[in-house]
Amino acid sequence: MITVLSSIFFFILALGILITVHEFGHYWVARKLGIKVLCFSVGFGKPLWSKTAGADNTEYVLAAIPLGGYVRMLDEREGEVPEEEVHRAFNRQSLTKRTAVVIAGPLFNFILAIAAYWLIFVIGVTGMKPIVGQVTPNSIAAVAGFEQGEHIIAIGNKATPTWEAVVVSMLDDAIGSGEVVIKVESPDSTRPLQRVVHFDRIPEDLNRGGLLNYIGLRPYRPMIPAIIGHLAPNGAADRAGVEVGDKFVAVDGEAIEGWEQLVDYIRARPDQSINIEVERASEVLEFSITPVRVEGDIGKIGAGVRMPEMPEELKSEIKYGPVVALLNAANKTWDMSYLTLRMLGKMVTGDISLSNLSGPISIARYAGYSASIGFVSFLTFLAIVSISLGVLNLLPIPMLDGGHLLYYLVELFKGSPVSENTQLMGQKLGIAILLAMMIIAFYNDILRFFIY
Repeated sequence: MITVLSSIFFFILALGILITVHEFGHYWVARKLGIKVLCFSVGFGKPLWSKTAGADNTEYVLAAIPLGGYVRMLDEREGEVPEEEVHRAFNRQSLTKRTAVVIAGPLFNFILAIAAYWLIFVIGVTGMKPIVGQVTPNSIAAVAGFEQGEHIIAIGNKATPTWEAVVVSMLDDAIGSGEVVIKVESPDSTRPLQRVVHFDRIPEDLNRGGLLNYIGLRPYRPMIPAIIGHLAPNGAADRAGVEVGDKFVAVDGEAIEGWEQLVDYIRARPDQSINIEVERASEVLEFSITPVRVEGDIGKIGAGVRMPEMPEELKSEIKYGPVVALLNAANKTWDMSYLTLRMLGKMVTGDISLSNLSGPISIARYAGYSASIGFVSFLTFLAIVSISLGVLNLLPIPMLDGGHLLYYLVELFKGSPVSENTQLMGQKLGIAILLAMMIIAFYNDILRFFIY
């Protein structure tokens, strides 16, 4: 219950920050341009708190449903406007001013991401050095020549100090040309070597290490004890009676030496009942678990490992001074924004599975999990979601900021605003598109909740 409650709390906290920053962008620019703001609301539905303040008597609202927000401005299309205030109505503003107000929301989301990454780089973030562990025989990585112990130092011209950097850069190149050029340092060579990986498709599962699994690479890790660190609610392990802190000692009579051995055994036996022995408070208990079959015909029991402290020789710290951190934060935000846009494009064309689309349930779980790891991890989560929100809002879909920008682009060439009938049709289309996306996202969330 604590995990669920913490996930909900940090989900609401993250949404509150993201929505407030986004709507503040619209609000701040509108005020600076002399447009009268009637209401600034974080959330929809019944107001939980409201206050009227300022020379314009702007109403500030905190509402019950934390899934969005809005800034309502003086507008002749929404009611009668006193003659003396017509010049402050949004609809009377120039095309340039209206565009600035609309684009400010997504822009502030990108600014938030830059600020988050800047703080992360100044504080310093520790990751795991990308040293190759197991290479699956006859896999894409094996064909490319990867060997255990090699240290991945760059992908293309981008340095890869951590496994996270490897995955992001690899995905970026895979979505583009499909060819990923990887530089490695080998214990058996005095100079860097080159490995080339070809992607004929993007794997369906990108949320759980799918990219590395697809090519057959596993990060090198020292032996990790098979101790349960967390359980998926209502997962196979949870239903069987396994508890956090249990140590797996045997499966079907076979002794378990470490976590990876346990994972391999379970992955190879979807829908097969297996007998496990766990050590709990110096007592050995036996359970029967049936791993659930998930995409790729692999077994999952919904259990995560308790990670021990990372050995110093495997740590890689990324830390910069304030100025360099700002430049790197801006570059990181640009790279992640471009990658997000390309991934959305590939989803539309069918080159990337829609199963990678996440909804509020998955986001809440990620929020709680990232916060449980630490402040820097939560900041990273906040930056990624802020970028996603900014990119999504710029898509040319009616109802979103990008839809309004599309109307303004038409107005620029047409010489007059888009007709109300056209906007009404666009609104219906936008609602249908957003509803379809929400249904897919919720469907994916439900599958992940009951399977993973």
